[in-house]
Amino acid sequence: MGANRRSEVEKNQNQIEIDLGSQEAEGIYSNLVFIAHSASEVILDFARALPGLPKAKVYARVILTPQHAKSLLLALEQNLKNFEGQFGPIKLPGDARGKELGFKP
Repeated sequence: MGANRRSEVEKNQNQIEIDLGSQEAEGIYSNLVFIAHSASEVILDFARALPGLPKAKVYARVILTPQHAKSLLLALEQNLKNFEGQFGPIKLPGDARGKELGFKP
């Protein structure tokens, strides 16, 4: 088998068919994330905080291995770089690091 044919076969073997249900396709809006970790996992709790309400509700929990979390970080960095290349810089309001609510860098 030639090198080109072998790489095509390997490519096809690495492809995964994704099943996206209609409920999942709607998505979940989140403006707040809590991040925790242990030696074996990284936990992302995606929540929504509404103005004037003292509580935020967690709508989704995603548990990743540290390796998958790092892959996610790299993919997000690349996608945001592509986004900013197409639409311009993303501006954060004020110093986002000092805020109590919202996504923190």
